[in-house]
Amino acid sequence: MKADRASRFFVFLMVVTDVVMAGAAFVLAYMLRRAVPFPDEAIGMPLFDEYVPMLLIHTLTVFGALLFTKLYNLSRSSRVDEFYGILVGATVGTLMGVSLASLMLRSFIVGQDYSRVMVAYAWLFTIGLITVGRLTNGWLRQRLIRRGWGRRRVLLVGTGEVAMMILQKIQWTPELGYDLVGVASMHETEQESLLGVPIVGVAAHLTDLIGACQADEVVIALPEETSHHDILWLISECERGRVTIRVYPDLFQIIAGPVGIGEMGGIPILTVRDIALKGWRRVAKRGMDIVGASVGLVFLSPLMVLIGVIIKLESPGPVFYVQERMGLDAKPFPILKFRSMRADAEKKGPGWTTENDPRRTKLGSLMRATNIDELPQFINVLLGHMSLVGPRPERPVYVAQFRRSIPRYMDRHREKAGMTGWAQVNGYRGDTSITERTKYDLWYIENWSLLLDVKIIIRTILQILRSPNAY
Repeated sequence: MKADRASRFFVFLMVVTDVVMAGAAFVLAYMLRRAVPFPDEAIGMPLFDEYVPMLLIHTLTVFGALLFTKLYNLSRSSRVDEFYGILVGATVGTLMGVSLASLMLRSFIVGQDYSRVMVAYAWLFTIGLITVGRLTNGWLRQRLIRRGWGRRRVLLVGTGEVAMMILQKIQWTPELGYDLVGVASMHETEQESLLGVPIVGVAAHLTDLIGACQADEVVIALPEETSHHDILWLISECERGRVTIRVYPDLFQIIAGPVGIGEMGGIPILTVRDIALKGWRRVAKRGMDIVGASVGLVFLSPLMVLIGVIIKLESPGPVFYVQERMGLDAKPFPILKFRSMRADAEKKGPGWTTENDPRRTKLGSLMRATNIDELPQFINVLLGHMSLVGPRPERPVYVAQFRRSIPRYMDRHREKAGMTGWAQVNGYRGDTSITERTKYDLWYIENWSLLLDVKIIIRTILQILRSPNAY
């Protein structure tokens, strides 16, 4: 099935599912209210026939609220964002339904009333059933996409590191629904393929390549030093081919998100706003850190004790590995980890860990693969050295190197370091590009919210459970 037709089908399926689930929630709420005498007996409660008008109103208002929250645009948002949208839509829709029922039904039907408890039940059932329906829809959509429904043919422009990163992401995530049909290089090259995808030509013939490859989308993934003139020219070539255009943003576009437009003596000028957390935001984040770290230590303490005993039995040396890292305002702090290497692993100086590092112990390899070695950092969080979510801290020796070569690298230190972060859940951990990791860290800092922290924590847990090496 073609991409556009498949998209319309998926949206239609979501609408039908949401409407059915909202209606079913109202019916279940009515049945529960009649069956359960809480907070009192449902004496004199009308028959269901008299509630049909309110059923229709509830279903329509919930659907309208979900439509208003933009939950039908098939955007690939996270499950956390989708649930938040469902929560808002169900709440607003239920309240609107009660208001309309009060205004309309009482005006035209003398004596018509409704149970407040039943409305509360309907609200809860609506949230639960629509969430289940969305999860089922998502599961079905992924299966259909894997079978070829609605897949979009993508032509990638670029052959550098950025292009390879995007190409790998598409190849590793088939549920995105993208089929790479070719790569266009900016200049003539002797390469025949890029990570197995054929190089079909040069960007100078982009319009012809779009037609030859029958591309639905073009992703422009060029180095940051590419001039804006070249990118605008490529976009104009894509527009002739009538395809969806996606452009990987350069560093300035990512790090200069929260800006204000002002003037200097009549000259318009952009001002990057202060992005540091202050006031209630800092208090809320600290409160979540204390609660989360406390719960983590309580529930995981038996596992941590067992790990400590095994470490002592397997190799001589301390249980914990204490290392100096740079945190908030670039101040050093001692980070705690379970020791995963031999006690003399750094006798020749600091160095990056590598895959199959011979310095690791047997238990250390397992801990590093599953990130269990970082559990003691809950203590760092409680002490205020770190946060549950934030940029991962680096050693001072590396910070000194990166600050000289990466723009705004030190802005990562305007917030506390985290046990996990936006860069890590997007695949940037260990020996990966520091420049790309910095972009994600700065985006997180500039777009922080409690909901984003919750999303990152959930994604971290799911990635660890799904695949030890995914996180």
